[in-house]
Amino acid sequence: MNATAIVKAASNLVWGPYLLIPLLLLTGLYLTARLAGLQFRKLWGSLWLALVVRKDPGTEGDISHFQALMTALAATVGTGNIVGVATAISLGGPGALFWMWVTGLVGMATKYSEALLSVKYRITDERGEQSGGPMYYLSRAIRWPLLGKPLGVLFALFAAVAAFGIGNMVQCNSIADAVEQSFHVPMWITGLAVAIFAGMVILGGIKSIGRFTGFFVPFMIVAYMAAGGYILLYNIGGLPNALALIFRDAFSSTAAAGGFAGAVVAQAMRYGVARGIFSNESGLGSAGIAAAAAQTGEPVRQALVSMTQTFIDTIVVCSITGLCIITTGEWTSSYSGANLTQAAFTHGLPGEWGGMVVAVCLAMFAFSTILGWSYYGEKSFEFLFGHSAVLPYRIVFVIFVFIGAVRSLTFVWSLSDVMNGLMALPNLVGLLLLSGVIARETRDYFRREKAGEVRGIARVAKQS
Repeated sequence: MNATAIVKAASNLVWGPYLLIPLLLLTGLYLTARLAGLQFRKLWGSLWLALVVRKDPGTEGDISHFQALMTALAATVGTGNIVGVATAISLGGPGALFWMWVTGLVGMATKYSEALLSVKYRITDERGEQSGGPMYYLSRAIRWPLLGKPLGVLFALFAAVAAFGIGNMVQCNSIADAVEQSFHVPMWITGLAVAIFAGMVILGGIKSIGRFTGFFVPFMIVAYMAAGGYILLYNIGGLPNALALIFRDAFSSTAAAGGFAGAVVAQAMRYGVARGIFSNESGLGSAGIAAAAAQTGEPVRQALVSMTQTFIDTIVVCSITGLCIITTGEWTSSYSGANLTQAAFTHGLPGEWGGMVVAVCLAMFAFSTILGWSYYGEKSFEFLFGHSAVLPYRIVFVIFVFIGAVRSLTFVWSLSDVMNGLMALPNLVGLLLLSGVIARETRDYFRREKAGEVRGIARVAKQS
């Protein structure tokens, strides 16, 4: 068995139905219970904080909490929202979208917890910037030295490797391939252009990334939603039937006519949960790194903002893709992955616009992922090797963006997929061990808010 086959087998094990998926889902359910369903009770106030208030001035941090949210969204709203959703539906039927929703709603509690701990245990580094994330709260908050520090190192190591694969080379490869297929531009030219543009943003650090994603990410999400919204409005008569099909198929055998119902339900659940987690990254810990850079004086406040990331990614953007595929009827075709989403958009939009819209959105989503993951990788390298590693890391990261466009990445994709999944294991241990801290901080914050002891920005959110 060669190295690629070994890594693929490891990826199937890590992302299969017996390891990461149940651990992530059960941890999310446990945190939901400990927080008394906070993601449902505080959703609208959190969206108000994230999208309307947007800033918490006069507090420690490098970027606004809106920019921190957009940086995290940059990393998660990616190929999973186009390719992952289509793959889940083609393999698990329309019911897979229901299980993606379940994963997203449960994952909001996990994302909240990661952000809270990341802000609470962040440090000020040698440059005067905030550094946080799972590697810091694992090593600083878990008192057992033979557990906390090794878990933090493992997380940073896995994240550093994943950043060069799933957050870098494979994204540029996806961009170059989409542009070549749609516009016949050679992949090396696209790769060079992406590397130059990415370098212009990345070399400026988190403030540069935050400014760019604060503008670019809302634009790309709204553009994709507008195209998808047009298709759904055009097919609005079929929307009730599509929703009924999703809920029915989540618990029945619609996906495979005449098939064993239990097996089909399990398949819908497996692919829906797996692709939902892959898309929103709840439980992987990555978004906490961006949350730690936010200007905020309250860990709970940033955590409320951060949990909206999972809602926007899965409940909004993934739903657009899934409902377009189902309402146009393309889910019954032989297409899969990006081709299935392109078929649905081509079916729903005039002329040849559908394929071009998907190609452009896929390129934008992948480019934003490069930016978000560049910061995750940078902070992981800084944790492992110190401040002196930051500038060389940024330069090498940009070089590998170009390499991704001109190399075959089968092995790189599989390896980074494994590393991406393994990030979750130390993080989940930390979330479970520190769940008491999460619950206590949450209770204290809302007690102080009720007593009027929290700064005015929180009261504005409460009134919303």
